[in-house]
Amino acid sequence: MSDSTAKDNKVVIYSTNWCAFCKTEKQWLDSLNVEYIEKNIETDKAAEQELLQKLNGNFQGVPVTDIAGDVILGFDRPKLQAALEKNKLVTA
Repeated sequence: MSDSTAKDNKVVIYSTNWCAFCKTEKQWLDSLNVEYIEKNIETDKAAEQELLQKLNGNFQGVPVTDIAGDVILGFDRPKLQAALEKNKLVTA
């Protein structure tokens, strides 16, 4: 994958230390060899503010995953898979 593609199709997971679904989603992405950036909203206040801005202040829980601008609430595997495929981060 080229650097420009990696930048264009960035996957960001907003998570917390205690979130079991966050851990499960990261393991799932690892198994698909999808690179991602994890932002812990408990320890990183800037990440928390960034997340709230993306959600228009309507925070409902973690994980929240941003795949190239598609924001997906929770570990919703079908939606995550579709967004990864749409952005050519995994093959169908």
